[in-house]
Amino acid sequence: MNFDEVIDRRSTESLKWRRYGEEVLPLWVADMDFRCPPEVMDALHARVDHGIFGYGLVPKDLPEIVVERMQRLYGWQISPEDVCFVPGVVTGFNLALRAVCSPGDSILFQTPAYPPFFSAIDNASMQRVENSLVRCPDDQYCIDFERFEQQIVNHKVKFFLLCNPQNPTGRVFTKDELLRMAKICLQHDVTICSDDIHCDLIYSGHRHIPMASLDEEIAAKTITLIAPSKTYNIAGLHASVAIIQDPTLRQSYSRARSGLVSTPCLLSLIAARAAYLLGDVWLGEVLAYLEANRDWLYTEIQNYLPGVRMAKPEGTFLAWLDCKEMNLEPSPYQFFLDNAKVGLNNGLDFGKEGQGFLRLNFGTPRSTLVEALEKMRQALKERI
Repeated sequence: MNFDEVIDRRSTESLKWRRYGEEVLPLWVADMDFRCPPEVMDALHARVDHGIFGYGLVPKDLPEIVVERMQRLYGWQISPEDVCFVPGVVTGFNLALRAVCSPGDSILFQTPAYPPFFSAIDNASMQRVENSLVRCPDDQYCIDFERFEQQIVNHKVKFFLLCNPQNPTGRVFTKDELLRMAKICLQHDVTICSDDIHCDLIYSGHRHIPMASLDEEIAAKTITLIAPSKTYNIAGLHASVAIIQDPTLRQSYSRARSGLVSTPCLLSLIAARAAYLLGDVWLGEVLAYLEANRDWLYTEIQNYLPGVRMAKPEGTFLAWLDCKEMNLEPSPYQFFLDNAKVGLNNGLDFGKEGQGFLRLNFGTPRSTLVEALEKMRQALKERI
């Protein structure tokens, strides 16, 4: 696959490329500027060519494909009945909140955080309990476990919303970290929902571990959400998976969705099946390209954007840039949008810890990254 190819997306309905004017280079929302695996396109073409789109069923072998994938990639033994299909991970954790909690309950999550974490809790009339991740000397983020537990006790937390790999920081939590979080949650009867949407996008030296795979007791209190969307760049097709091993928890989840949230549409499920069954050669290639982009970006920022700090993401295709030292007015986001014509994510959208930060999507051809970094470098140079 030629990931260097620049594909015109401005002439399509792309949210990423149509949010700003044509003069702005967008590196914000988390979709990649690469064609999805050819096997996915072939499967969609074949189904479209059939020409009839009546009510559909989940492909008969798709739950087994998910079961096999979890065993092969993560050594996690699940059953087909544990697998539920939902139209999106955001839908999935909104459902999880309503399945387990009631209005007024306290929900713990770690910040900076994916913006829909904030809105999901607010929309359900529940209480946000934000536990800030701690900045370490290497610019990576760590967990203050003492504070983590204190927050649960002080606020009588009922539900923990985890993101692993973490968005926006790119942390891939270790087995020890996951075990400590899980044991604290078990001790205080806290249900866990783990958003693992970026779990397949992990870089050298790191390994994704589903929290529910750690032991049966943890699995019984955990809802895990995965999707082919980020992995294979098919986010607009809205097919995701909720893995719920405890029958009672799974029944609550099913009740919460009744009459409101259906299974993904037929074409979404066809794409998901093809991606999971046939897309791993493409995935290996895109991972190598993304890791090279990450390393190039890290070096360029160190050398040519003085005052900007970046920890190398351990997973995801998102870089979390610390611009606080530069005092860019009115904000780093607005400065680079106005002066460099580069559209990034505003760090403040990820919580108060994001003030002075930007999130940059490096899932794009290298030439696009080069152009964006040069525009940003020039904007800083002219400011001085």
